[in-house]
Amino acid sequence: MKYRYAMVCSSNQNRSMEAHYLLKRHGFDISSYGTGAHVKLPGPSLREPNVYEFGTPYKQMFDDLRRKDPELYKRNGILPMLKRNIGVKAAPQRWQDNALDGSFDIVFTFEEKVFDTVVEDLNTREQPLMKTVLVINLEVKDNHEEAAIGGRLTFDLCQEIEAAESWEESIDDIIAAFEKRHRRKLLYSISFY
Repeated sequence: MKYRYAMVCSSNQNRSMEAHYLLKRHGFDISSYGTGAHVKLPGPSLREPNVYEFGTPYKQMFDDLRRKDPELYKRNGILPMLKRNIGVKAAPQRWQDNALDGSFDIVFTFEEKVFDTVVEDLNTREQPLMKTVLVINLEVKDNHEEAAIGGRLTFDLCQEIEAAESWEESIDDIIAAFEKRHRRKLLYSISFY
């Protein structure tokens, strides 16, 4: 693989981790992150989410929710999701704290608000490298079914980018063909950091 990728959603749990899992299985150089202030997982009601700090191990969240209500969290897909996450990496990471992870060539986000946060963060970082980075937003609803579809679409788009001689020269055509084929509108931005 030619490029280094980052997948970013709000909590580094569902959408970014589904794409991370799929691309990692296919040999991509990949990391994933969240942009939120905290990691939030559904709770027994909308007003009672389970809130964790970034860096809390997925295994610890899994054990905590299994202790609280194993049937609820199995039924709503949270325990299977966390089990998948445990097999991908140790804990959710925050995008804004990733400077030591090195640079990325291509960053995917799955929500416009997250896209805006990533682009703003890249444009305000210290810029010693002046490296080009492509940021693409593929809007994906935050549920397990849509995350699976989003992961497959991301994989498809990454394969097309990898096949291009130079993404800088062909990204407009790649995006246009993807949008036409999948009837999904993408946002994208080229930043430097």
